[in-house]
Amino acid sequence: MLVVTNDVQPHSGSDLFPALKSNLYAQILAPENLRAAWKQVRKNKGAAGVDGISIEDYPEWVTPRWPALRRALVEGYYQPQPVKRIVIPKPSGGERHLGIPTIHDRVIQQAISQVLTPIIDPTFSNHSYGFRPGRRAHGAVNRVQHCIKRGLKVAVDIDLSKFFDRVNHDLLMARLGCHIRDKRVMSLIGKYLRAGIQADGQVRPNSLGVPQGGPLSPLLANVMLDPLDKYLEKRELPFARYADDFVICVASTSRGNRVKQQVSRFLERKLQLPINQEKSAVRSKRR
Repeated sequence: MLVVTNDVQPHSGSDLFPALKSNLYAQILAPENLRAAWKQVRKNKGAAGVDGISIEDYPEWVTPRWPALRRALVEGYYQPQPVKRIVIPKPSGGERHLGIPTIHDRVIQQAISQVLTPIIDPTFSNHSYGFRPGRRAHGAVNRVQHCIKRGLKVAVDIDLSKFFDRVNHDLLMARLGCHIRDKRVMSLIGKYLRAGIQADGQVRPNSLGVPQGGPLSPLLANVMLDPLDKYLEKRELPFARYADDFVICVASTSRGNRVKQQVSRFLERKLQLPINQEKSAVRSKRR
């Protein structure tokens, strides 16, 4: 039984796992991985989801329910709850939509991320810095400054328009399929993508988007944008990307305008992601 007190205790009933223990799904539901996931979710704190269960209440809530929840996960009929929509004003204007999963779904998402990140993250570009182990925004700043010192003093700043709300699920799942062969993992991730959004007391389905606020969303965002990174590398365009914001460094404004058009066309045609024209621009950089 999963007992979440100070730590998650191992579940002794290993008979629920298939005979093959080396698959990704078994790794995700392994007791030690779930313990680590709960510790991280607890450390991150955060608001309750649609069920109203808080971080403090979760241990008492999950203890008697864990055998049934685990069986549902192992046998493939577990259904995540909708995310709770929270709207936060941006300092620069506009709104940011967050999707807050329940604590239990945050634990499961974190468990998925812990298994998949070591597999997928090493395939990402060295020039993507957002939401990756050991990487920070400062690395992206240093990368741009290095380009400027090389004489590439024109920056193509591109901001994706409502990226997290517009991720195409089919394209994302196809990208994930390049890394994941375990169909049960793919199915569970698909359920999280389609779990729905609760806003103003009503639940609406979602056919697009990766809710900002779940532990798995940062990894999924980088999976979705990795083709962009590979495209820029193939064209030998120096760049730095942090989540859905990225900068391409070029030598002239005319070159920057051409690159901006070409990259915009790639994003819309290949990834179905429009750029934010108001926030995207070609700018000269002094330092």
